[in-house]
Amino acid sequence: MCAKYGYFAFYPRVFLGRALIPCIASARDGLRDVSDRAQRMETKRILLNSATESAIAFVYKRSFNSRIRNCKRPVLMPLIGYARVSTEDQTPLPQSQALKSAGCVEIHEEQASGGDRARPVLARVLERIGKGDTLVVVRIDRLARSLSHLLEVIERLEVKGAFFRSIQDPIDTASPQGKFTLQVLGAAAEFERALIRERTKAGLASARTKGRIGGNPGLRARDPAALRKVRLARQDGYMERLNETAQDWVPHVRRLRPDLAWEDVVRIINGPLPHDRRWTQSRLLRAVKAYVRDDFLPATVLDRAGPRAQDDRLPAIVAGIKGANPDMTLQAICARLEKMRERTPRGRTSWQPSSVKMLLERAKRLGML
Repeated sequence: MCAKYGYFAFYPRVFLGRALIPCIASARDGLRDVSDRAQRMETKRILLNSATESAIAFVYKRSFNSRIRNCKRPVLMPLIGYARVSTEDQTPLPQSQALKSAGCVEIHEEQASGGDRARPVLARVLERIGKGDTLVVVRIDRLARSLSHLLEVIERLEVKGAFFRSIQDPIDTASPQGKFTLQVLGAAAEFERALIRERTKAGLASARTKGRIGGNPGLRARDPAALRKVRLARQDGYMERLNETAQDWVPHVRRLRPDLAWEDVVRIINGPLPHDRRWTQSRLLRAVKAYVRDDFLPATVLDRAGPRAQDDRLPAIVAGIKGANPDMTLQAICARLEKMRERTPRGRTSWQPSSVKMLLERAKRLGML
């Protein structure tokens, strides 16, 4: 029941006399239970029944009972559980049961090392979590093994307006005590980093006095084999990062190049992407060249875009958007073009479905679809 009864406490006694006389608490005999006493305190010693609640809802245009349609129920934010085990021999079942008992509506399980920060399930959970949600773990070590990683995850949650809770540890960032504990941990982490920095500097200075210089001997000597090994390691890391985002840009490049200029391709690719995942033209060119070098894309995508008439540019852009998602509606294409800040054929900034339909028909006549 919504605790909003204070509004009618100041209305004239006429209303009380006509609508609430049968419900006066003093007219009832016998002992009241705890819920009646609590309700009587909130309603100025007036005990309500279903008829009275309906009358109040009619007079004040709002309901104080969850059974009535327009009652303002409290919004419960979901609890999202995360369970992790290190080896295949271990089972996440005890963690999942504890998370379920804690009220988690979603439970994500993962088999990975706690020292590995690039965990796909954890990354997906942090990407999907929203404002007001709470990430729940059984123990802190199930989320992170190092204090720096723990603080990094909690900082990402705070940026999104989400919270973190550990069942067996005194950490709940939704409460003042939990925030205080987190601040203490942050201060300890900063102190630990400072000590590590000082010890590293002292060790390097001691080694230099003894004639030892740190680093890879092959790189210091400019050994071709060592340089090639480092270069290949960097390329492998770069290709792994590209493979994680290949679904965002490879289909567009394969379909649109070299018919469209790189500037237009970049705008089409960035249309549905969030701000932190958008591409620049130089970064996209570097990625395409890497894929062409490894034969993941044909070399023709790097050909120079031929001159295109101004009348064919908009049909080509609309055809590219429609080709990436054939089920996209005309209104969705309008929103995408406005997000790309593409002007209509008449120079306006607001797009209409009729304009998009006309451009799609022109693209079909030109063989673009």
